[in-house]
Amino acid sequence: MANTRRILHLVVRFVAFAATFCAAIIMAASHERGSISTMSFEAKYTVFPFFEYFLVVNSVATVYGFLVLFIPTESLLWQPVVAVDLVLTMALISSFSAAYAIGMVGMKGNSYWKPICGSIPKYCDKVTGAFVADLIAVVIYIILLLNSIHTALNPLLLKKKLSNFSG
Repeated sequence: MANTRRILHLVVRFVAFAATFCAAIIMAASHERGSISTMSFEAKYTVFPFFEYFLVVNSVATVYGFLVLFIPTESLLWQPVVAVDLVLTMALISSFSAAYAIGMVGMKGNSYWKPICGSIPKYCDKVTGAFVADLIAVVIYIILLLNSIHTALNPLLLKKKLSNFSG
């Protein structure tokens, strides 16, 4: 049972690693030239600080996700994983939210900015793909975080229940 649980945990962590890797690669590879009226421009992630933040956070999550796959089951290195998972999950949510907000302005426009996705559809499609991959990673990291918290607290709660029955 424990071995099956460990394999499932590794598979879920690998999917999270793959999702952040895909989000980072897609965002880094997204660029296109377009024009609105007489103005020509190039859209790429380096133009928008929110997209740079998105790429950096997903790159860090990719490296972390890869390294965690190689931690042995009985290692003491699993103790800080709960804290790092929490920080990483919050950073992923933060970067997704910031980049998605700007992406929606680019796609739909607002009262101050006109939508630009009609002029650069390939770029917008790639950015949308990066958002989908990152959203998958965010959901998986939330699940991993909840599992880590449950695993860390379960022995403590079980110990308290047993002491209530014995006394």
